[in-house]
Amino acid sequence: MIFRLMTCDEIAPWYETELTEAFIPQERKPLAEIFRLREEGRYELWGLFDAENTLLGYACLWLAPEVPLVLLDYLGITKHLRNGGLGSEILRLLQAQNRPLVTESELPVAGDSEENNRIRLHRIAFYQRNGFTPAYPMATCGMAWQALTYLPRPTAMEDVMAWHRALYGPGRTDVQVPLPPGSSLALPHWMV
Repeated sequence: MIFRLMTCDEIAPWYETELTEAFIPQERKPLAEIFRLREEGRYELWGLFDAENTLLGYACLWLAPEVPLVLLDYLGITKHLRNGGLGSEILRLLQAQNRPLVTESELPVAGDSEENNRIRLHRIAFYQRNGFTPAYPMATCGMAWQALTYLPRPTAMEDVMAWHRALYGPGRTDVQVPLPPGSSLALPHWMV
């Protein structure tokens, strides 16, 4: 297997076949925004490929030169290969880069089905099994999330939260880091 940055020509097909299948519309950044962030040097799209250059899984990282924290924005495995350990392998490869990481996993939703909330808890447990630590609740895209961190060096949580918020930038009014109790959740700008 090869873990490498995706080429420009690989991004649109990945978006159309993988991201749109795995993530609901309010979670998906528009493709144009992903390309803009990438061109600014603020977004990395990593792919795990087999020997025939077939995409097996991916990790999208949101970063900023002035922020010493990287947001694992999307992590996904091709549908027919899920639950086979490739997600854990991608996390191991990212951790080997020795960068502080934060990711967001959806929190259970009051009034939703027991099955959907079980899946949400299973995703949080997946990150914990792979070395991430639950840190604080936060909100973006009209949803509440559990922020989980992988910090190779001791770091004050106040700094982590400030850096996490800074990655999104001031224009993202739907982002709340941390999420105060009883807060209302706002949709992302591409849905309003």
